[in-house]
Amino acid sequence: MKPIEGMENSNYTVTEFILLGFTQDPMKQQILFALFLIVYSMTMVGNITLIVLICTDSRLHTPMYFFIGNLSFLDLWYSSVYTPKIMMTCVSEDKSISFAGCVAQFFFSAGLAYSECYLLAAMAYDRYIAISNPLLYAQAMSRWLCSCLVGISYIGGFVNAVILTSNTFTLNFCGENIIDDFFCDVPPLVKLACNVKDSYQEVLYFLLASNVITPTLLILASYLFIIAAILRIRSTQGRLKAFSTSFSTCASHLMAVAIFFGTILFMYLLPTSSYSMEQDKVVSVFYTLVIPILNPLMYSLKNKDVKDTLKKILHRHRI
Repeated sequence: MKPIEGMENSNYTVTEFILLGFTQDPMKQQILFALFLIVYSMTMVGNITLIVLICTDSRLHTPMYFFIGNLSFLDLWYSSVYTPKIMMTCVSEDKSISFAGCVAQFFFSAGLAYSECYLLAAMAYDRYIAISNPLLYAQAMSRWLCSCLVGISYIGGFVNAVILTSNTFTLNFCGENIIDDFFCDVPPLVKLACNVKDSYQEVLYFLLASNVITPTLLILASYLFIIAAILRIRSTQGRLKAFSTSFSTCASHLMAVAIFFGTILFMYLLPTSSYSMEQDKVVSVFYTLVIPILNPLMYSLKNKDVKDTLKKILHRHRI
């Protein structure tokens, strides 16, 4: 493993990092490669299929499916930032990643993850409008507003990614250049840094608050407003019908929010005393590889319109 080239006063010129991954056992690496290949293939097929279905069927040209399509688009690229390099590390003796490659992976993963946080908040607002004011839903959630919400999600996500990336890669790295993980992330990189200033910790807290906690609070507020709107319905039958409708349309979104935000909050709010790299690897695998495949499954298996569209296309090709 190639060490970092030394300079005076504990400053170093980093040319590359070494990714240790999960294990050094060749047999286990082959098994992990096959497993990651299957998961990545399913992620690609699932998200691309969902995007194609939404684009081709006019019944799915609604604000809700517009947001779902963009969520699949984000998951498609989010998984692609990590998985090819992870699989290459499993089968190749060269475990290195260049400094520029690490910066690029870090930047795009942060930008896509932050964008997904904002997009999930926009989807909660969409569900609130659909349930609280169904008669004016099409007017309230116009194509212009939907495009603006998605655009703001992307812009906000990547602007914050610039802040995180620039602050992280101006840290002074000292000692070994070995990352005890399978990709470039905040915890293992901070572990390699020396003299991490309080200002960097403040940046991390700011980004956590603006990209995770704030969207989470907005989502919770949206669902509280949804519950309040249902409770304002006078008839018991009307309330039950509204609750049934809202549950069927919001269940997938709530599951996506709980899994995505729950995993991130668990990872970054865990006390330092109980932190371990092995635990970090398991949690990281979940939100980098598992979540991108869960979203298309949740939004397709629980959605009648999507299933009907898929059946119609499959039937058409059989004919």
